[in-house]
Amino acid sequence: MAKIGFARVSTREQYLTEQVEQLKKAGCIKIFEGKNSGKKDTNALRLKELLNYVRHDDIVIVTKLDRLGRSTMQVLNAINDFNEKGVGFKTLDGSIDTTKKNDPISTALLQVLAMVAELERNFIVSRTQEGRIRTGKKGGRPRALSDGKFAEFKKDLKKGFSISMLMSKYQLSEATVVRYKRKLK
Repeated sequence: MAKIGFARVSTREQYLTEQVEQLKKAGCIKIFEGKNSGKKDTNALRLKELLNYVRHDDIVIVTKLDRLGRSTMQVLNAINDFNEKGVGFKTLDGSIDTTKKNDPISTALLQVLAMVAELERNFIVSRTQEGRIRTGKKGGRPRALSDGKFAEFKKDLKKGFSISMLMSKYQLSEATVVRYKRKLK
């Protein structure tokens, strides 16, 4: 029986140090780490690596349930995958422990906490969207041409400038020049 840790933070600005230290203190012999969102697609690779590594009777340990994933389905699917392999799952905050076989309270609590983690994620997304609307920041890359430069670009296009001439003058890639040309048609 080996204890295997799983530490994850959502952004590059966050640090894994505290989670890793807690998992080492808990006796984890290997710790899978990731700086990625808890969304299904971006977190799936690290969870797959973890699942491929663990063996029957191992125990996967996380500091909190939301480190495993943000959606209810992702968390429950991961824990179901662990159960199918005969792998236990624990949170260091003590809220979940599937090594206690057939504990209906732990099972119910797991489902409630997974739903709360997903709800929290939805609140974060909602507040982020509201902030973008309020501040007028839509996100994404800034436009390649300012309004003034775009007006000049239109004039040069009407004068018959070639794509390569426009690329050179405005320091744009070919794809960007073509995209701006399509926008004007």
